[in-house]
Amino acid sequence: MRRTAFAALCLATAAAAAAGLTGCLPGENKADDKPREPFAGLTGSEIADRAMKATTGASSLRMTGDVHDDESGGTIRIDMALNKKGECAGTLSMGGTGKAELIKTGDTLYMRYDEKFLRAQSEGDPKDETDAMVSFMAGKWTKMAATGKDAKDIAAFCDLNTVLAGTDEGSTDAERGATTKVNGTPAIVLHEKDGKETYTMYVATEGKPYLLKITGDSKTDPVAVSLTDYEKPVHATAPQGKVIDLDELGG
Repeated sequence: MRRTAFAALCLATAAAAAAGLTGCLPGENKADDKPREPFAGLTGSEIADRAMKATTGASSLRMTGDVHDDESGGTIRIDMALNKKGECAGTLSMGGTGKAELIKTGDTLYMRYDEKFLRAQSEGDPKDETDAMVSFMAGKWTKMAATGKDAKDIAAFCDLNTVLAGTDEGSTDAERGATTKVNGTPAIVLHEKDGKETYTMYVATEGKPYLLKITGDSKTDPVAVSLTDYEKPVHATAPQGKVIDLDELGG
């Protein structure tokens, strides 16, 4: 399954299903009042393929959930709306240690950190330096060029094209599971095993077959991400008032 791309998602992970495709199939008997089986006649792999094409066809979406951070070995909590224009707005937190707000619009990345986040990221630094930084930055908007070395990595997963790149390629051995609901939306569950690891996808059975949720129990790259707000505007507006220019401070 495409778990690598999924895990890469929030820090670049997740994916989903095809523009224009729906859960309805040709040849349905519209005069039949009996409940229709979602994706009747399709295998789990075929449903997964439809789901991947649909989500990669979306121009915008919102990702919410937890992904593994390779660098720290911890968990990153993400709640981010993003689109294919490279705009995003949302929040990030590292292992529950504070929160950072993030906005990218145009070529500028804006971030606002709370005190807890700043102190966690400065662990091991001299206390006076950390205190000075917290006093200067906590709760205040900052900005820097999105193409700069300190911003380009995080700016990359503001671009939905980059986040979903490659997720509609390759093959899958997904198997059909039960029907359920994800936040009130009817869905079908797909399962796939890769060695001892299990990956689960939830695909919408009404409207376009968007991927609604994906979970993975990998010990190295666990992931649990929900995808919502397909095709909704991303409210990425530059903050008003005073903004600290980190590029100027850096010389």
